[in-house]
Amino acid sequence: MDYRKLAEKLLPGEYPPLAFYEEKYPPRDLPKGAQVTRLAPSPTGFIHLGNLFVAIANERVAHLSGGIMYLRIEDTDLKRKVDGAVEAVKNALKYFDIRFDEGAEIEGAKNEYAPYYQRERAEMYRAFAKDLIARGLAYPCFCTEESLSALREKQTAEKKITGYYGEYAACRNLTEEQIDEKLKAGLPFVIRLKSQGNPERKIAFRDRIKGDITVTENDQDVVILKSDGIPTYHFAHAIDDHFMRTTLVIRGEEWLASLPIHLELFQALGFPLPAYGHNCSLMKQDGETRRKLSKRKDPELSLEFYRQEGYYSRAVKVYMLTLLNSNFEEWYLKNPESPLQSFKFTVEKMGKSGALFDLDKLNDISKNELAKLSAEEMLAFLKGWAEEFGTEEQKGYLKEEEYLLKVLNLCMGTAGKKRRKDFTTAKQAMEQIAYFFRKGARQDKYRTEKQTRNAILKAFADSYRYSDDAQTWFGKLKEIAASLGFAAEMKDYKQNPEGYKGSVSDVAEVLRIAVTGRANTPDLWTILQILGEKETRARIAQAQEES
Repeated sequence: MDYRKLAEKLLPGEYPPLAFYEEKYPPRDLPKGAQVTRLAPSPTGFIHLGNLFVAIANERVAHLSGGIMYLRIEDTDLKRKVDGAVEAVKNALKYFDIRFDEGAEIEGAKNEYAPYYQRERAEMYRAFAKDLIARGLAYPCFCTEESLSALREKQTAEKKITGYYGEYAACRNLTEEQIDEKLKAGLPFVIRLKSQGNPERKIAFRDRIKGDITVTENDQDVVILKSDGIPTYHFAHAIDDHFMRTTLVIRGEEWLASLPIHLELFQALGFPLPAYGHNCSLMKQDGETRRKLSKRKDPELSLEFYRQEGYYSRAVKVYMLTLLNSNFEEWYLKNPESPLQSFKFTVEKMGKSGALFDLDKLNDISKNELAKLSAEEMLAFLKGWAEEFGTEEQKGYLKEEEYLLKVLNLCMGTAGKKRRKDFTTAKQAMEQIAYFFRKGARQDKYRTEKQTRNAILKAFADSYRYSDDAQTWFGKLKEIAASLGFAAEMKDYKQNPEGYKGSVSDVAEVLRIAVTGRANTPDLWTILQILGEKETRARIAQAQEES
């Protein structure tokens, strides 16, 4: 068969010589040892924790080596494309401070290796597909979806490996006449790689994360160009990684199964192979077993979850780094205030097996990180979250900035001293401080019976003076406690609990729930000072009516 003639029939027209692309996209002028990495999501509208996991690793490796990280959009599958998906990817990663040096819609970048959307690079893929056909390394396949489905069923029934290979590759050995006949009939076709692999042979491979591994040679005649002339992921990624001069591909371990295909494609195309590192999957404890995080079962898989809940981005990044590099946690304990960029991230310290993602541990880290903020910084964080995700009521809280700063200073504690760690996320913090802005939000139940409760509230209302300092105020509270059969001193109650209805803390709890709706809050006297006398008395009166 005249393969050059076949190539012209299948992909007619003039294409640039392949050397043109080598000149157009030359090797990058970077320092020795600099790594070029990438993030290459599909525009599906769903960007998940695994993307962030890989993005942090790629960004750290690139920038610590003096290299480049770029954003490529793999949009070859139009069926999965969602409008606004690229903007969603950029916004999600920007929130977590993932910095791209170039790529799709990265403003201000030189973008000398553009375009970064794969559908805009179609001519290049066809040029290389045409060359493979001309060299007898690719061929047209006219099989229908129905015949391929029937083939899979037959292979499954025979307990054979499914796929298009060897004796099952119906179009692999079509004659020139048979191909001409099908082309004249107008039958649609795809272009397949004519694999030269042998499944009996093994390939030794050095994975940058997993170390030395062995894979079986590929023998699948995979599709490289679809019927519309757009490449498949496998083919496009090989060409793009070469011409964008990628040196290291860090990706999920689910791609290990495709590694033999990629090794053969790089060999067939005559390209040097970039280094690959397959990172471990994110796992979740589910009862007695561990499983991969699931899009269907686990809302925390989506990065949008962390933005909507208002997780502090540094906290999420700290936790991701503890999962990514085994020595990060120890470093961070010694350097809690240091910029995360100063940690010497290395591929060699990445885990070889599944990393257990624990939302409770992330929440603990988030509390610690938020506790480091000043009230002003916390206000800015809450404001940023509320503007995008907050309710109209919560946005209203932010209009009284001076008042809100008083609230935050109380709820967080004094900077430089032991800080309270009540806040986990922006959403939870806004809900936590809601009682400063509205009354009647009763969350906790009284533990004191109604008659005694009413007596406490009446006695407090009669004796309350806004001008009382904390010591005077608490002295009055003790007097109320003693007059109603409660121990004014905790030591007395501990020595003889049967002799009292309760202690002064039980009296304070009634007031706390009446004013805030909660049994546990920061200092009650300070809360009343922030609320003011009018609001305090109104809430006590409302609580009396409810009782």
